[in-house]
Amino acid sequence: MLRGLSIRDLVLIERVALELEPGLTVLTGETGAGKSILLDGLGLALGERADAAMVRKGAAQAVATASFEVAPGHAAALLLAENGIESDTPGEIVLRRTLKADGGSRAHVNDVPVSATLLRQLGQLLVEVHGQHDERGLLNPRGHMELLDGFAGHSAALADVAVAYAEWRAAQDAREAAEAAAEKDARDRDWLEHAAGELKALKPLPGEEAELAETRSNMQKGARLADALESVDALVSAADGALGQLRQAARRLERIAEGDADLQAALDGIDRALVEGDSVEAALQRVRSRFLVSPDALEAAEARLFELRAMARKHRVEVEALPALAADLLARLAALEVAGDRIGTLTKAEAAALAVLEQLAAKLSAARTAAGTRLDAAVNAELPALKLDSARFRTVVAPAALGATGGDQVRFEIATNAGTDFGPLTKIASGGELSRFILALKVALASTGTAGTLIFDEIDRGVGGATASAIGGRLARVADGAQVLVVTHSPQVAAEGAHHLRISKASGATTVEPLDADARRDEVARMLSGAEVTAEARAAAETLLRR
Repeated sequence: MLRGLSIRDLVLIERVALELEPGLTVLTGETGAGKSILLDGLGLALGERADAAMVRKGAAQAVATASFEVAPGHAAALLLAENGIESDTPGEIVLRRTLKADGGSRAHVNDVPVSATLLRQLGQLLVEVHGQHDERGLLNPRGHMELLDGFAGHSAALADVAVAYAEWRAAQDAREAAEAAAEKDARDRDWLEHAAGELKALKPLPGEEAELAETRSNMQKGARLADALESVDALVSAADGALGQLRQAARRLERIAEGDADLQAALDGIDRALVEGDSVEAALQRVRSRFLVSPDALEAAEARLFELRAMARKHRVEVEALPALAADLLARLAALEVAGDRIGTLTKAEAAALAVLEQLAAKLSAARTAAGTRLDAAVNAELPALKLDSARFRTVVAPAALGATGGDQVRFEIATNAGTDFGPLTKIASGGELSRFILALKVALASTGTAGTLIFDEIDRGVGGATASAIGGRLARVADGAQVLVVTHSPQVAAEGAHHLRISKASGATTVEPLDADARRDEVARMLSGAEVTAEARAAAETLLRR
């Protein structure tokens, strides 16, 4: 609900600060006092269009601030949370709009700069303004179905339909995805068969590239080491190598060493060297045999590695991904064989989900039609007392495309005179009639709707007496569950208010003051008698107020 309204330097208002209460608040004052300016100031804070000409003459800017108190989970609070805007005081939302005299405006919510669009969205969630040129709230056909569902208490049925719709769309998406995949794979069948055949023949294995690369590296290293050992072996074991030379020396010494101790010692040393040399020769041969690489084995390893890498380049993947790619291609080929069965299964699931949705939507549609009949009766019962004797109201529930809210479109229609065709609510030409008709709807709809504050601008225009009393009584009924502000010229309506604000103009400036019991009696008396308040008028005012 609207807790406070502050307006500065707007048209005739220099400075106004109001604290507002729940229930019905009436705003009265003489013609030209500035009642509409007060509403313009609230509209400015709510994000409505504004003109720089509205800034009070001589002022640099006009500022309008509206503070609201909302319950947790209110649509406006959720919208703020979606936009990352917090409040220092839980449950409080403060809208502020600054209008510059040289053009342009700024919008703030809880002291955070926001766009005019967000300010306007919040304003529409917090306040419903019903006046002669109102095109929001009940006049917007897009909200009629929500209002009817709220009136009828369809929340559980709506939840069931929303779930069924989501399941149907999921089934539809699954079937369409399967069809698209099957169609693509069918177009690519030749390529799939060829590519899968190549990979099947290649038989790539996980980790094979790394293993082959390591094997090739070891073979290349071994070949280089074997070449080096071959040259060492030649120095040791060849006919003219070290061991061959020692053997020749031994043979010659054997012929001349007999009987000479020194020569025999020399021969023994050569024999020992030959024994060690044989060990060296055997060791070298063992190492050579270990690193001997078959040229065919190295060539085979390199060929396999190059083949794997070429296939990976062809498919633009890493070599490690080839086994998974082969499995995927084979799976796609296998899926082609059963695609028809899978699509058939998904089609049946989609049809079953659609049948459930259609059943629930039909049930909800029947409930809406029945609720529309009840709403029609409730609204039409209110019209005669509001001096709309010839008017008729009806709720139209028409078929529409299936969606998360069912398969209906709902609109409220009115026939203003007997024998005339029904048409949209905006068909009513008179602003006063339109406001009274909206009041009848509001009475019938009771607490339906998200806005906690309703404003009616001159709803009693052109009526008086019993009709005005009926309007006042119905405004008070609506105010039982919401905050209602009404601009009125009718003493009968003013007398119904729980709170009374008088708007007046002095020295060219508009002021607003709350009235106590005596001042309120005098104001109602003025509305009854005109400029001069008589004793009779005061007595009549007392009578109205006592009612």
